[in-house]
Amino acid sequence: MKLKSEVKPQSPPDTLHKTYAQPKPEPYDVKEAQDIIFAPNGGPQTDFLAASEQEVLYGGAAGGGKSYAMVADPLRDMNNPHFRGLLFRRTNDELRELKGVSKDLYPRAIPGVHWSEKESQWTAPSGATLWMTYLDKEDDVRRYQGQAFSWIGFDELTQWSTPHAWDYMRSRLRTTKDSGLSLYMRATTNPGSLGHAWVKKMFIDPSPPGEAFWATSIETGDRLQWPIGHSKEGKPLFKRKFIPANLFDNPYLSEDGAYEANLLSLPERQRKQLLEGNWDVAEGAAFSEFNRTLHTIEPFEIPNHWVKFRACDYGYGSTSAVLWFTIDPANEQLIVYRELYTSKVTAHDLAGMILEAERGDRIRYGMLDSSLWHNRGDTGPNLAEVMIRAGCRWRPANRSKGSRVAGKNELHRLLQVDEFTEEPRLVFFNDCRNIISEIPTLPLDKKNFEDVDTLFKDDHGYDALRYGIMSRPRSSIFDFDSETSTAKFKPADKVMGY
Repeated sequence: MKLKSEVKPQSPPDTLHKTYAQPKPEPYDVKEAQDIIFAPNGGPQTDFLAASEQEVLYGGAAGGGKSYAMVADPLRDMNNPHFRGLLFRRTNDELRELKGVSKDLYPRAIPGVHWSEKESQWTAPSGATLWMTYLDKEDDVRRYQGQAFSWIGFDELTQWSTPHAWDYMRSRLRTTKDSGLSLYMRATTNPGSLGHAWVKKMFIDPSPPGEAFWATSIETGDRLQWPIGHSKEGKPLFKRKFIPANLFDNPYLSEDGAYEANLLSLPERQRKQLLEGNWDVAEGAAFSEFNRTLHTIEPFEIPNHWVKFRACDYGYGSTSAVLWFTIDPANEQLIVYRELYTSKVTAHDLAGMILEAERGDRIRYGMLDSSLWHNRGDTGPNLAEVMIRAGCRWRPANRSKGSRVAGKNELHRLLQVDEFTEEPRLVFFNDCRNIISEIPTLPLDKKNFEDVDTLFKDDHGYDALRYGIMSRPRSSIFDFDSETSTAKFKPADKVMGY
């Protein structure tokens, strides 16, 4: 293979010097280095092989050299007699490609390595083993109960519909203190397929591509940490990283343009996923026009005279989502500049969290799910009253018949590029990661294409967004209590605020 980069992978074993190009100050011709059996392409493939984080996802677009990278990665430790590796594909037929790549690479990289077809396993002269097998049913992970591996790989991770197999196999990732081995879980994939949503939440949404981050819960987004009472209480558990790659990172496929032409011929959704590596495109998406590049901006200091308001969808057992908005008076562009996602928080405590977050801000009004004003069979204060009495003031959002469809249509309008300003009418600060990740995954209601599927559980931010954009926001607006407001607004009910 032609050498494209000479970055040394993380801790390459001495006995595998033939496998990797050693660092040199200047590139050299591959003809001068006849002992190089495999050298990673410069960029993402090299970054993947050099990654030190415990869990790493590599891929994105098609043709980025994922298969070779996955097969080459465990070689770093196969001179260690304690090494036990396990590489999965979804089906046995799909496993054949990886076996073929390994049979081409391993015998030349590790003289004396032995392949057992019966056991589907490589055994190195050191005693290290790499088991290559398939995992058709996710519950089959129980077959590995009681076993230990220091390296576990999943090729095409989105083919698993839930994170069950990935999470369970993490419990099999262990080694002894004196083994000299680090623990690694590695995965490759393209966007799409059954597991698109959970893989996106685990690896794509928490951090910009290529940046390591502390592992988070895909349910709450909270950082995973050591429990109370542990000697490491409160410290994060381990790091993850997503390393994107595309066709143009692989010169062996991109040179003549034939493969690119095939990808360009695909339908729009598949083209965006496989050629562009776009994770913000999902089958049956309600807002397919959402574009992370177009609709997100870098945060900036918002001038004091700009109108600011908030909207909230409350839930104790599920998720409470709060969004803060501002309006650029130059072009009436609506900007979501802050978010708060939390769960298992009472209405009173959420009010305190909101007031703390917006300390120093001048919030003109807030929109809250009107169902919180309902009395639920008792005579005590409703949830809206609880929040208002705590100093967090709201107006009830419209939830009348047809409001959901109207809100969806308004969001479509705001996501469009204005023909005069040549900018979208709605953008998001790029650190509002939850709402940014939520919008492109919202599915259409299969029985009513005019609405978002009401059974989709991760729509709390969308509901708050609807409440906000349907509040008729303007850069010049009535104020609750501003001393300088030219248009005074006096609420009929001072307690309820409207």
